[in-house]
Amino acid sequence: MENTNNKEKAMVIASFAADSLALGVHWIYDTESILRLFGRVESFLKPGKNSYHSTKEKGEFTHYGDQAFVLLESLVAEKRFDLSDFSARWRALFDNYEGYVDYATRVTLSKYDSGNTYQDPGSTSDDLAGAARIAPLVCAYRHDINKLVENAQAQTRMTHDNPSNLEAAEFFSRVTLRALEGARPTEAMYMISEEHFAGSPLSGWVREGIESKTQKSLSTIERFGQSCHIEEAFPSVIHLIAKYENDLREALIQSVMAGGDSAARGMIAGMVLGAYLGMESIPGQWIDELGKKDDILKLTEALAA
Repeated sequence: MENTNNKEKAMVIASFAADSLALGVHWIYDTESILRLFGRVESFLKPGKNSYHSTKEKGEFTHYGDQAFVLLESLVAEKRFDLSDFSARWRALFDNYEGYVDYATRVTLSKYDSGNTYQDPGSTSDDLAGAARIAPLVCAYRHDINKLVENAQAQTRMTHDNPSNLEAAEFFSRVTLRALEGARPTEAMYMISEEHFAGSPLSGWVREGIESKTQKSLSTIERFGQSCHIEEAFPSVIHLIAKYENDLREALIQSVMAGGDSAARGMIAGMVLGAYLGMESIPGQWIDELGKKDDILKLTEALAA
């Protein structure tokens, strides 16, 4: 197993790499079209002219990854999580943003324009994306689970004030810390579900996701649902983590090939598996081709130090 510092960096970098890998085919739901037009997506692609992300270049990020990068910058600049600072940087990101702006972002920005402050919750969107950008926070608060959960939920609530999203932020924070400590992710997911989420719909999604690990990923994710909505995306993430527990690369490729919201799925799966497997589990080409490689490495080093 990799040394701890290696794994702390890996969970952040793998999350960004997952988003960039998904960029070229993000939100294409027809899996046969993905295979026919792009083949097996094993490397970063420039989005096509009809993509939701047509303004982006190969190696850049969806709007999810861009928000996670702002969170990473804020954590390093403030040396802690400061919701006011993150909110200000987040709003600045979307000033004349040259990329796709989703529903949760539009609603949250409109609330700011109407007089809301960073302390007020954003949209009620149930898209998993709100909980998908937490890798930098897990790295920063890896020694304080209570602060981690509090802050992971606060950053999620800022744009996605939905009970299931807040539970997801807590769940994956706890799972990633267990993986960072060397626990098998499948075991960690099961135990945390039993310890903290008994009676929640989330526990059922965990069970279904783990039980599906012997099945093919494409058909399984199509069955669970390919969309952003948490009841579809959450069990799909569990499936990817459980099935590819020792193969981060394949987990992220399979997420992309399954279509739909592959970016949110991949960011979380990459975070958990990166924490468990370390830097050597991430293809070197993916790291080299990250559009903000130098900044991400430098900032992540500062968090992991």
